Amino acid sequence: MAAPLRWLRRHLVVIAAALVLAYMIIPNLVVIVYSFNKPTGRFNYTLNHFSTDAWQHPCDVAGMCDALGLSLQIGVYATVGATVLGTMIAFALARYRFRGRPFVNALIFMPMAMPEIVMAASLGTLFLNTRVEFGFWTILIAHIMFCLSFVVTAVKARVASMDPRLEQAAQDLYATPTQTFLRITLPLAAPGIAAGALLSFALSFDDFVITQFNSGSTVTFPMFVWGSAQRGTPVQVNVIGTAMFLTAVVLTAGGQWIANRRRARA
Repeated sequence: MAAPLRWLRRHLVVIAAALVLAYMIIPNLVVIVYSFNKPTGRFNYTLNHFSTDAWQHPCDVAGMCDALGLSLQIGVYATVGATVLGTMIAFALARYRFRGRPFVNALIFMPMAMPEIVMAASLGTLFLNTRVEFGFWTILIAHIMFCLSFVVTAVKARVASMDPRLEQAAQDLYATPTQTFLRITLPLAAPGIAAGALLSFALSFDDFVITQFNSGSTVTFPMFVWGSAQRGTPVQVNVIGTAMFLTAVVLTAGGQWIANRRRARA
């Protein structure tokens, strides 16, 4: 028994990591499998026949592709807005000392700490009291507000770890502030900015609670999935989920491959 116990202790971390990874991946595999299913009724809960009809006609479900396009559009706009604002806020908080800085830090982290429904109800009340018409713009503003904290956190962590001597060396070589920022500061902060942008898009595209409170009659893809689940989720929803999952895997693997190539050259 001593040898198996030693082997188990030596590989316990790897086994735990594999179990956690399987726990996270199995639901996605179920979605992939059921995207090739041909259900006999309204509900796609039982495997019946293998079929590629849903992949060949992903927009056959009325309103689904419109909702998907709207979610992608809002996700892109929210990502750009949150990334630009969050990057500037992160640099201000990491590089400058000003009155009220601790309060701003606490204010930035509040959306991450509080439940989504609190921000959703607060923003909904604000728009309602100011008589703003619910729709595309209210969803976009709400998503930017929600994603902003995550961008600030990612970029601020990256900026705080940057070596200031590199920027000082550029200034000693007579580089202008603009040249120093574009050629030294921005490339060094780029990984944090990219991480914040990707996280913002994922959060915006996936959000339901905040969108539900601030959408009015506008329907995004998560809202469409929630509504269709009550009368039978179409197979095309699994197709879109599979496509999004595979896209994320390819982007992640590609980014890791590029990072490994750069590390090997260095």
